[in-house]
Amino acid sequence: MYELFKNLGKWLTSSAQWSGTDGIAHRLGEHLQYSLLATLVAAAIALPVGLLIGHTGKGAFIAINLSSFGRALPTVGLVVLVFLASGLSMWPVYIALVALAVPSIVTNTYAGMTAVDPDVKDAARGQGMRWHQILFQVELPLALPLIMTGVRLALIQVVATATIAAYVSFGGLGRYVFDGLAQRDLVQVLGGAVLVAVIAVVLDLALSGLQRFLFRHRTA
Repeated sequence: MYELFKNLGKWLTSSAQWSGTDGIAHRLGEHLQYSLLATLVAAAIALPVGLLIGHTGKGAFIAINLSSFGRALPTVGLVVLVFLASGLSMWPVYIALVALAVPSIVTNTYAGMTAVDPDVKDAARGQGMRWHQILFQVELPLALPLIMTGVRLALIQVVATATIAAYVSFGGLGRYVFDGLAQRDLVQVLGGAVLVAVIAVVLDLALSGLQRFLFRHRTA
């Protein structure tokens, strides 16, 4: 075990391991690209849905259950199915990652909107605010902490799952995991897993800091 972690340390700190198209820096950039783009697309889809059903109270059952259905789909199976149907492209990976991220964002956005005190909304209406003013100036700021939590959860899930890109011969840190398994190289497998875990923790801490900043700014 000591030798394994010793070799892992050498693998992670070797300058040669960080350079080139198969280097850690390049694979890290690919992994972040997959993860951030998929999360942004998921947010662009899920936030309007969550805000709308939370504000109107209509269609919540259908929207929540459809998004939960996306979470229940086997991610690797979905990637392979779409990959075979669409040919050699990154779309299967992005579709699977977006489907994974949408449920957390929809659910938390809806929960944040419904948690807003009805008396606060009634007071806003009493002041003559229109529906869109209530939505964006009252409900959204109050729901923001729960919405950010949903985005955080979605991003961490996507970062962990983006390793599947390597399953269909694309890049990212999953390349080390799958190549290491094929070569029976435990150090490479463990190195890829450690890097994915580190990225997930760093991004979670960054979003937690942003969430605290937004909360302080809102309450200031």
